[in-house]
Amino acid sequence: MGLILLEALLALVVLVAIVWWTMFSGRRGGELKAPEQEEGEKASPPPGKD
Repeated sequence: MGLILLEALLALVVLVAIVWWTMFSGRRGGELKAPEQEEGEKASPPPGKD
């Protein structure tokens, strides 16, 4: 019984570590800024917003 609880706790720790790693290991300055467009260009809609 104790071994099952230990294994479940270890799985929970691994899950939390993976979530922490993916949430907080991004770029140092945050997301890259979008490139500025020329005045004659039409802004395209974001993907999925057709």
